[in-house]
Amino acid sequence: MKQKPDWIEARQSLRTEAEVMLYGLSPTETVAQPTEVLLHELLVHKVELEMQVEELQRVHREMEEARDRYWDLYDFAPVGYITISRECLISEINLAGAAMLGVDRNKLVNRRFSKFLSPLDSDRWHRLFTNIMEHTQIEKQEIVLEMIRDDASTFIAHLDCQRGEIVGAPPMLRLALIDIGQIKRAEAEMQDSRITRKS
Repeated sequence: MKQKPDWIEARQSLRTEAEVMLYGLSPTETVAQPTEVLLHELLVHKVELEMQVEELQRVHREMEEARDRYWDLYDFAPVGYITISRECLISEINLAGAAMLGVDRNKLVNRRFSKFLSPLDSDRWHRLFTNIMEHTQIEKQEIVLEMIRDDASTFIAHLDCQRGEIVGAPPMLRLALIDIGQIKRAEAEMQDSRITRKS
């Protein structure tokens, strides 16, 4: 036996709920005039629509809350997240990424990402970027590069790169940027504290 699609069952459930709500207003079938039947159907339909609107509003609120949680996680992550357009321009960046590059986030949008690369690593970056953007089957690549902050100081970064696509939009590159120097300094501090405790 063929099973009914979910939307049909949901529609029938809504209609049943609406009819229950209008039970006292329903004319009996034996005495109902055609206009009364039509009016009843319109009332049932109106209640169904109101219930659908309430459900849509609830789902909309939940989606907004989920979006806000996502943005909090994105913005306050300890890792830099950067989205780069096909033209190699920064289109999105989180707070950690902006801090690593030493520039206010609003000033980074539409800036060329390669401006923050050491000249020694720019060719390696360009090859990786071109390779990922031209080959859809490449899922993820990693690279370690020397980066230059806005104040000309440098740091060594590990980049996890993944091509991203949205229907109807050109492909983009998503990066997770990690300052390896910070990790190495933290490891050295832990090692020093262990040596100090043993002494």
